[in-house]
Amino acid sequence: MIKLNITLYRKYRPQKFEEIAGQEYVTRAIKNSLRENKLSHAYLFTGPRGVGKTTLARLIAKGVNCLNSEDVTDNPCGVCDNCREISQGISMDMIEIDAASNRGIDEIRELKEKINYQPIKGRKKIYIIDEVHMLTKEAFNALLKTLEEPPAHVLFILATTEIDKIPDTVVSRCQRYDFLPIDKKDITNLLKGVAEKENIDIDEESLELIYRKSEGSARDSFSIFEQVISNFEGEKIDISKTQKALGVVPDIVLNEFLELILSSDKIQLLEFIDKIWEDGIVIETFLKDFAYYLKEQFKTNSKLSVNFILSTISSIFFILNEFKYEEDKRLLGYVLVHELYKNRKINGNIEISTSESHSAVNNAVIKKNSKENVREDEVIKNRVSDNIENNTSFQLSDSEVNPSELFKTDDTNILTGKNVSETFAGEVEDRGSNESLSQNTESYPEYSIDLFEEKWEQIRKEIKNSGAILNALMADTYPEKVKNGVLEIKFPDGHKFHSRQIMELDKRSKIEMIINKICNTDIRITTIFDNNENENSDDKFIEKVINFFEGEIIEKK
Repeated sequence: MIKLNITLYRKYRPQKFEEIAGQEYVTRAIKNSLRENKLSHAYLFTGPRGVGKTTLARLIAKGVNCLNSEDVTDNPCGVCDNCREISQGISMDMIEIDAASNRGIDEIRELKEKINYQPIKGRKKIYIIDEVHMLTKEAFNALLKTLEEPPAHVLFILATTEIDKIPDTVVSRCQRYDFLPIDKKDITNLLKGVAEKENIDIDEESLELIYRKSEGSARDSFSIFEQVISNFEGEKIDISKTQKALGVVPDIVLNEFLELILSSDKIQLLEFIDKIWEDGIVIETFLKDFAYYLKEQFKTNSKLSVNFILSTISSIFFILNEFKYEEDKRLLGYVLVHELYKNRKINGNIEISTSESHSAVNNAVIKKNSKENVREDEVIKNRVSDNIENNTSFQLSDSEVNPSELFKTDDTNILTGKNVSETFAGEVEDRGSNESLSQNTESYPEYSIDLFEEKWEQIRKEIKNSGAILNALMADTYPEKVKNGVLEIKFPDGHKFHSRQIMELDKRSKIEMIINKICNTDIRITTIFDNNENENSDDKFIEKVINFFEGEIIEKK
């Protein structure tokens, strides 16, 4: 006879209210209701997956139907027939319904017929409807009246991960409790306890990595924990083994990628993306791990600016979302490199802290109003001297300081704070030591519009090959002008929607890559319209509104 192993999360599922981790305020409220016998007729539990919603629902069922208690109790025995059957999921008085597979009106009608039957062993019949947001609109409507006034022997417990999909009419008929993601301390303590009981030797770093991968879900953390220990049964498990088992990118690889970014080597970055892909590293996993690595590095690496950290992490998750259906996942890495090195107006690499910023502004105002205060001026200079040496975007003059000038931005590289032309162009600008940083200018490659006009038919063919949607959006377009490294693409009158779609990150990046590949250039694109586009219906409507209210246009954006 084959013996089936029980998964760890089922084996160590909480059997008492006190064992539920991370939901103290919910369990306390439910226990008080059981102790005072003041249960609601319907509960709605909402929160992320694997945080205890169904587990708490089962404990309520035990508290209501425990045979070793004269009435409902907040401390079910766990050994009577009812408690054991509820734990095993075979109780006739606890009906669990998966709304994902029983979502129609017919199933709800069947439920309405059955709720009139009295409980077989217990005091009440408990109906637990999991993933209740999956019910159809008609099914919700059919459930409303029953949910509002169920029979006295019936208790409803609804559970969902997407509360926004539940109709307000349903929410208002239930007592709602919001479950939170479980914090690191609670999950690592749970896993430590299981490791001791199962005689598993695993280090603290591994448990923290498992927590990070579980995203605050106890069930997921148990599943990941089991995945790790199954790979190294009987061995001592350290962080390197855990990373291997979970496919996590080692820190040495992430650090190499970061160093390549900071050294501004585009070619090596693209080759690096190809290499890790060929080595079997999943690009989506690599990008997520790199985002987390950046966040952790910021705590110890003074070279990294806030702008760089936030912009990179934002770009990573935007790209992951926009390109989730892309078949060649290497493109995600390519687009990230492209986005990081686009010309942007941002602050430099070394950033002044918030408190220092306020102090700098206040001191600058003092100096402007009273030129005798030399001491404050020296304080400001000392505070920002490091920023000036590292090409940040503001500096103080020797005469008077305008506070608004302190935080002017400059065309700088998102990664190093250097001027873009200094980092990527073949030449480095010669700056005078006393020249204001805000006056530096960038040099752009000089391209002729003739080049793009000659290649436009070839570009359009390549766009057509890349996808029908992109081809349709680019219909009837042509290159109009190129200036400062930006190619203006003209759209016909009435194609404003097409233009907006093209300027979305994924589509714009694809078109830029196609153009640059065919024309051997390094340009960005923007969109313009024919002159008569200004006479569209939106402008006519605005004109009518202005005339009606006898108003005037103050500013156009």
